[in-house]
Amino acid sequence: MDQFFTSDTLKESDFRRLSQFIENHLGIKMPPTKRVMLESRLQKRLRLLKYDTFSQYIDFVFSDEGLQSELYHMIDAVTTNKTDFFREADHFDFLLNHWLLQQGSRYNAATPCRIWSAGCASGEEVYTLMIVMEEFKRQHPDFFYSIIGTDISLKVLHEAVDAVYEEDKIANLPIEYKKRYFLKSKNPARRAVRVKPEFRNKVRFERLNLMDKEYPFRQAFDIIFCRNVIIYFDRKTQEQLVYHLVSHLKSEGLLFLGHSESMTGLNLPLSLVAPTVYCKNKELI
Repeated sequence: MDQFFTSDTLKESDFRRLSQFIENHLGIKMPPTKRVMLESRLQKRLRLLKYDTFSQYIDFVFSDEGLQSELYHMIDAVTTNKTDFFREADHFDFLLNHWLLQQGSRYNAATPCRIWSAGCASGEEVYTLMIVMEEFKRQHPDFFYSIIGTDISLKVLHEAVDAVYEEDKIANLPIEYKKRYFLKSKNPARRAVRVKPEFRNKVRFERLNLMDKEYPFRQAFDIIFCRNVIIYFDRKTQEQLVYHLVSHLKSEGLLFLGHSESMTGLNLPLSLVAPTVYCKNKELI
């Protein structure tokens, strides 16, 4: 086998086997048009494990040993984890300059505002939410919040916990945010920043598959962000997933979806309050 590349291709039978698993267990659509993409993303795993063919690799993934040691690496390879600080910024503007001004006084140390970032990838969304909450708290010191970020990928969760980012990632943030929430790398050759430890400690991360039948949360949330996640699922799975999310949302809580995602035609107890921001309707529960 070539040190850097395998000439083997993903056979149709192997693709079907993998795609059925990905759709059934991750909910991600995997039509035949994604065969080349899947093949490309798994090349690195073949090289690392020194397999000559995709068939050998897939047999290993579904073996008892592979299910324990390789499955999560395969999931990391096939999932998409694009995110940025203040991505789709009008959502955060709506929170800080509208919703929190109206509702923020309801929350305190005994009853914090509970926030869940579902499909949080490498943490930028979680830390953006933290910045928004901290900015509100600066003017309202009795306000308290809790934030959890979840993702299926262990790789990106490790990155989220580390909270180290390329400096370009925060280039467009206001200068006061950069100074208040980030530290520059002491190594001048490395243009990186890290979220300050006192703010890293304000959030937590856990692994969670949104396709799981049960979520490990005892209390409902006031705000759920699940943006640019359901776009990868078929319509039936989207409705099931959003219904599951909404079941963990408090009455009159907010669900934020990505700007390319729509609830049109789905039978859910939600009303639109801002672009791709939905409120759980008390009267429809």
